Amino acid sequence: MRRRERVMKEMVSLWTGIVAIIWIVPVVWAFFTSFKTETEIKTKGFGFLPKEWTFENYINIFGNTDNAPIIRWFGNSMIISVTVTVLAVILVSLTAYGYSRLDFKYRDTLFYMLMGISLFPNIINIIPLYQMMTWLKWVNTNMAMIVPGLGAVTNIFLVRQFSLSIPREFDEAAKIDGAGEFAVFFRIILPMLKPVLTVVALFSFTGSWNDFLWPTIVFNDVEKMPLTAGLKLLNGAYGGFQLGPILAAACIAIFPTFVLYLFAQKYFLQSMSLSSGIKG
Repeated sequence: MRRRERVMKEMVSLWTGIVAIIWIVPVVWAFFTSFKTETEIKTKGFGFLPKEWTFENYINIFGNTDNAPIIRWFGNSMIISVTVTVLAVILVSLTAYGYSRLDFKYRDTLFYMLMGISLFPNIINIIPLYQMMTWLKWVNTNMAMIVPGLGAVTNIFLVRQFSLSIPREFDEAAKIDGAGEFAVFFRIILPMLKPVLTVVALFSFTGSWNDFLWPTIVFNDVEKMPLTAGLKLLNGAYGGFQLGPILAAACIAIFPTFVLYLFAQKYFLQSMSLSSGIKG
């Protein structure tokens, strides 16, 4: 039995390593290629390290403020993603608290209906969602990105399951001392939700930052676009033949989420244990 378990672990490790390589190799290649000259990219084939290191691609990207203002796009994405993250953490924590700690009629029915609706692909919401943005006059504004980005049912489910693992004795002890529902939430439950809310913030930020289809639909003003929608214009800005600047822009787009994952990975692992919110 032990030998079988050891073989299974080795197979899982091997498969995990293969998947990691499949994901990592293109990113590493894109990073090093962004420091190559355009001539080397097109003539030397697939290779990792540049023969001649150059910052020309990044200089071109940051210097192009006419038809591809990447610094402005980066700022727009940062404003949208940070706003979505802060509001999502607040709304998700309150909603999950209601579904996990409060007793009201049809609570579980409403929750499972919400989960069921979330199983439909997001693409079917594009037309009605765009129509709603038109009615609200939010097309070509940050509100069109922020408000729809707050409805992540997966985050509610994650925080609810985490909250259910916290014993209700904490709530009852606080209420005996005279605490109300808001006091119980902010003083007792919320501090215990820190690991899972960090993961919610991570998911919300990366989801908003990496969103590509929706911003290309609701934005038509180049100056107001987020970074992902702006990247689509780079093919036209550089004639579709210069890979160096496009890869440099892609690396810039990856950088914030990469740094965020480095600092938040321990909280991600903690949230996977539904009992990690319990202290003592």
